[in-house]
Amino acid sequence: MIWQKYIKNFNSFLQLEKSLSSNSISAYVHDIEKFTAFLEIQELKISPNEVELNHLQDFVKWLNESALNARSQSRIISGIKAFFKFLLLEDVIAANPSELLESPKIGRKLPDTLNVSEINQLIAAIDLSTPEGQRNKVMLETLYSCGLRVSELINLKISNLHFNEEFIIITGKGNKERLIPIGRSAIKLINSYINENRVHLSIKKGNEDYVFLNRRGAKLSREMIFMILKDLALKIQLHKKISPHTFRHSFATHLIEGGADLRAVQEMLGHESILTTEIYTHLDREFLRDNILQFHPRARKK
Repeated sequence: MIWQKYIKNFNSFLQLEKSLSSNSISAYVHDIEKFTAFLEIQELKISPNEVELNHLQDFVKWLNESALNARSQSRIISGIKAFFKFLLLEDVIAANPSELLESPKIGRKLPDTLNVSEINQLIAAIDLSTPEGQRNKVMLETLYSCGLRVSELINLKISNLHFNEEFIIITGKGNKERLIPIGRSAIKLINSYINENRVHLSIKKGNEDYVFLNRRGAKLSREMIFMILKDLALKIQLHKKISPHTFRHSFATHLIEGGADLRAVQEMLGHESILTTEIYTHLDREFLRDNILQFHPRARKK
């Protein structure tokens, strides 16, 4: 029971002070519950302030033996570390037993991307004879033009469109706001959709400020965006596993390949750490080779 008390407090801390999403909070809580389940299996009746490094190391070994992949193990260990940091902050424990706990080494997974031609093909495959098709074209153009997360796309609000200044305000992870420049082409498409398509919908109460709506006048779901992309990929016989996040990956990669500053891309994507943004520097061999041969002093022809 004592663990439940601290897990509950940790839950409140993540929600009120860290402003994490319900999904993120559930994942953290699940990590701690996995550790308490391990303690029960091992018949270790200890409280949080009695946990030592060796207990945590045995837990990691147990995770490894349960056939969890390295990435999943690393995420769980991250949750455990966050919990004990919280307990230290609250003076529940005098020392953090997870401080020296090592996570399994995992490689950085390179995100799938689309080239400009593939993005154009997907958008060109949209059936523009229907109001939904016209909306879908605007959504995908916005997704690619601004590098939005799918949650940011479906929650985009009319009150956050500042087209005279050519930027939009996005509320991202942790309820943090950021400004994103938006091109004139995307501005024109969004304005056209709002004034010529959306205006004919019977909008449900509470949905008046959302830009993109379904045919019933309500905010779109994440699943709907996934389905739209899946259908378009099948239509053009694109043999890649894509999602709305693929457009975000492509946005970042194309910017960096075009010479954009990494810090600027970091700001637009809303990454806290530049290390997260650096994964988008996975430039193809030909692009990398051409740049090295062009700019490196030892590679220039005499």
